[in-house]
Amino acid sequence: MSELLDPTNDYVFKRLFAEAPDLLVDLINDLRPDLPDIASVEISNPNIEPAELNGKYIILDVLARDGDVNCYNVEVQVRRYGAWHKRGLFYLTRTLGNQLSVGEDYEELRASVGLHLLDFDLFTESAAEREQAIWRFEMRDERQPKISLGNVLQMNLIELNKADRLGLPEGPLRAWITFFKHWQED
Repeated sequence: MSELLDPTNDYVFKRLFAEAPDLLVDLINDLRPDLPDIASVEISNPNIEPAELNGKYIILDVLARDGDVNCYNVEVQVRRYGAWHKRGLFYLTRTLGNQLSVGEDYEELRASVGLHLLDFDLFTESAAEREQAIWRFEMRDERQPKISLGNVLQMNLIELNKADRLGLPEGPLRAWITFFKHWQED
């Protein structure tokens, strides 16, 4: 058997999806099955320069734009850092904030969608949290969750270990989870 590379390795992940945009389109569509499919993506420079001298420089795994110019920050994270969620939100808001230049109309803003594949369990406090592996966070009112500010900022999380353990129904999402979790198996 030939030597395989771990698809959750940052370098392998970035090369795999940056060099195969069609594969990235499939991943994005399969991770968001209840939203309209995108047809194509353009891979953008995954580096975001600091806007000012004291700004923070960040490197995204894969940054892409669809035909409607929505941004997709696709990340894989193998270690749970204490402030992981803050880092993910920072990356997401930077992709949103970098869309407009001085004088441009806010109507031009497009969605910034974070798709994060986590190779660890993030939510484990309650039984309900331990039984859910796929999460979507959007801007919604606390008391009336049907009232939304839209999906301009959206964070999608897939807890790979938990999703694998829970055994999702057959389909594309389960196939991706199998790929990321069982890549060494025949």
